[in-house]
Amino acid sequence: MRRALQIVPLMLVCSTALAAVPQECRLLRKHGQEDKARACFEQLTRSGDAATRAEGFWGLEEWDRANEQFRLATQSASSKAEDKVSWGMLLHERFNDKDAADLFREALAKDPGNADAYVGLAIISADSFDGKAAAYLNKAISLDAKRADTHELMAGIALENDDRQLAASEADKAIALENDALDAMAIHAALEVIDERPADAWLAKIAAINPHYGTAYAQIAHHLELHYRHEDAVSYYRKAVEAEPRLWSAHSSLGIGLMRLGQQEAAQKELELSYNNGYRDAATVNSLRLLDSYQNYVTLRDDTTVLKLKKTEADLLRPYLQDELHTILKTYNAKYAMKLPGPVQVEVYPDHEDFAVRTMGMPGLGALGVTFGEVIAMDSPSARKQGEFNWGATLWHEMSHVYVLTATKNHVPRWFTEGLAVHEEGERSAEWSNRATSEVLLAIRDKKLLPVLKLDRGFVYPEYPSQVVVSYFQAGSICDFIKSKWGEAKLLAMVRSYAQLQTTAYVVEHDLGLAPEDFDKQYFAWIEKRYGVAAAHFDEWRDKMKAVVMAAREKDAESVIAQGPAAIALYPEYVGEGSAYELMADAFKAKNDASAEERSLAAYEHAGGQDPEALKRLAALEDARGDKAAAAATLERVNYIYPVNDEELHQRLGDLLYAQQRFDGAAREYAAAVASRPVDKAGAEFRLARAYFAAGKKNEAEESVLAALEIAPGYVPAQKLLLELHQGTGK
Repeated sequence: MRRALQIVPLMLVCSTALAAVPQECRLLRKHGQEDKARACFEQLTRSGDAATRAEGFWGLEEWDRANEQFRLATQSASSKAEDKVSWGMLLHERFNDKDAADLFREALAKDPGNADAYVGLAIISADSFDGKAAAYLNKAISLDAKRADTHELMAGIALENDDRQLAASEADKAIALENDALDAMAIHAALEVIDERPADAWLAKIAAINPHYGTAYAQIAHHLELHYRHEDAVSYYRKAVEAEPRLWSAHSSLGIGLMRLGQQEAAQKELELSYNNGYRDAATVNSLRLLDSYQNYVTLRDDTTVLKLKKTEADLLRPYLQDELHTILKTYNAKYAMKLPGPVQVEVYPDHEDFAVRTMGMPGLGALGVTFGEVIAMDSPSARKQGEFNWGATLWHEMSHVYVLTATKNHVPRWFTEGLAVHEEGERSAEWSNRATSEVLLAIRDKKLLPVLKLDRGFVYPEYPSQVVVSYFQAGSICDFIKSKWGEAKLLAMVRSYAQLQTTAYVVEHDLGLAPEDFDKQYFAWIEKRYGVAAAHFDEWRDKMKAVVMAAREKDAESVIAQGPAAIALYPEYVGEGSAYELMADAFKAKNDASAEERSLAAYEHAGGQDPEALKRLAALEDARGDKAAAAATLERVNYIYPVNDEELHQRLGDLLYAQQRFDGAAREYAAAVASRPVDKAGAEFRLARAYFAAGKKNEAEESVLAALEIAPGYVPAQKLLLELHQGTGK
C-alpha cells in the first residue's frame, strides 16, 4: 500500500529564506539527512502560522498535535485550500481515508485548480483499487504538467496492471522532471526484479541520493506480491526495514507477508513492533487479533498436508479435507508431471472476516480462498450461507494455483493462473464447471469482455462493479476454449512457456499459433456461439422468470409447469435462488408427481445447483424409488457444499453407504455425525462402532462402542456389539 510520505504531494524546492519551510524539511528527509530534517521540522513547530506548526509536528511524528494545528489552521472560512490538502494527507497517513477524501474535495471547492487535491484523491483511489486513480492523475497533470509525483503514481498503477511498458515510460517522465524521483527509480528497480534481471544499477542510484530509503524496497515488495512472488516480497520487505528501521509500514507489511507464508511467530514480532510504534492501521490491528485467535485452532499433519482448523470443527472437517487433498495431490502430480517440494498447508476459517484478514489484513474480501506459495487460506463452509460455497471446488481451484505457481516460479499472469484454476474445477466435476452468471451474460451482451492481453486489468482495477466476477469467468472460459480447440496439452505448454518468463503475447503466438488479436476473434466467436442467445435474450428470460415466480407465489402449479421450460431453455445455467428448476419441482410436488419432481431436481443438480435442502430432497426421492446409490451420490454432493451442523445429513448418508456395504464411507459419515454434537450421542457412537466393526477396524469399533456405553450403560445393542467384539465373531 502507498503511504502519504512515499510520494510528496508538493514540488520539493529549496528555500532561500532564513526560516525553514515544509518543502525544505521534506527535501532533507528525502535525501536521507534525518538529523537536519528533524531540526528543520522542530523549527517549523515554533512558527506563528498554525499550518506551518502542523507540518512541523507531522514531520516529528507528533500526529495528534499536528492534527490539532491543522484543525486550527482550517477553521476559518478564509483558510487556504492547500492547508486542507496537507491535513488530508496527514489523515491519509494516519489511516483515515474517508475524512482525508472529504478534505481534498473541500479544497477543490475552494480552488478547483488545485492539483495537489487531485493527487491526494488519486493516492486514496489507488490504495483502494477503485479504478479512479488514473482519472484524478490525468486531471492533476492537466493542471500542472511539471510535477514528477503524478507520473510516479501513474507508473505504479501501470505496473499493478502489469503494463510494464507504460510503467517504465511514466517513471522516465518523472525522472526527467526531477533527478531525485526516488519512487520512479523504485518502479524501474521493480521492473528489473519482476523480470529476473539485476536491479543493482537502479538501487545504486537510489542509494546515492538516500542510502536509507526503505520505501524503494517496500515498493518492489508490493509489486512482487501482486505477481504472486510472496517469498521474494518478504525478502524485499526485510531489505526495506534494514535500510530504514523506522519504516513501520514496511514492518507491518513484512508481518502480513510472513503470515501468508505460515511463519506465525516472526509475523507477530513484526506486527507488534509496528503497532507499538504507533503504526495501527486496520490491517495491522486485525492481523494481530487474528494471531491471538490461533489459540482456538489445531494443526494436523501427515506426510503431505498440514491442516489448520478451528477446534470446534476439526473433528468434522479433517477427514473430508485430508481425503480430498490426497486425491488432488495424486491427480495434479500426474497432470503437471511434478511433485510439490513440501507439504501443502490449508487453513480453514469459520469466520469469513478472519479469512479476509488472514489474506489481506482487512475484512471485506469477496474471495473464497487465496493461495500463498504452498499455503492456502480459505473459508470454512460454516463461514458462508448454505448453498453459496462449494469447499471442494475451492480446494481444487486453490491447489491448481499451488502447482502452477510452483511450476512457473510465480512467473504467471493473473488471468492465466485464475483461468486455469477455474478450468480445473470443471475438470474435477462437470457440476462445478464455469457458469455464466447474470453479470457475465450482461457483459457478453454489452461487449465488455477484455482482449486477452488486457485481461489482468479486470482483476486489479475493475472499471465496473462486476468486472472481477466477469474476469474470472472470462479467464476460465478462455482455458476451456483452448482445451476444446487445441487440447489439454496446450494449457500445459503455456504453463511451461510462462515458466520461461515469456509474455502472454509470445505464449499465444508461440503455443497457439495465433496473433493475440486473432485469438480474441476466435474466442469471442466461441463465446457468442455458447452464450450469445442467452445474452441477447436476457431481458426476455427475466420477464419469463418473473411470470414463473408470480405463478409460484399464487400457487398456480399448472402455469409454473407450462412456463418453466421456456425460461430454462433461454438460460439453462441459472441455478440461483428461485430457479425455474426448483419452482417446477415445487409445482410437481403440489400435483403429487414424484417422478417429475425428481427429474426437475436432478436437472437442477446437474446444472450445478447447490442448495443443500433441494439436493437432500432429491436424495429422499431417489431413496424412496429404491435407488440408494443415486441417493448416496446426491448426499455426497451436499458434503462438498455444507457438511457442518447437519447430523441428519451424515446419518442418512451413513445409512445409505452401510446398506451398500461401503463400510469405510459409512464410518466416515457416522464419525461426522458424532462430531456434529448429536442429541442421541450414544446412538451415534453405536452406529459408528457398527460401521468400524463391519470394515474390520476392531480397535476403533471397541473405542466407539465403549463411548456409547459410557453415555448409556444399559444400551442393549451396544452391549451385544461389545460382546461380539470380545468373542471375535462375524459381522
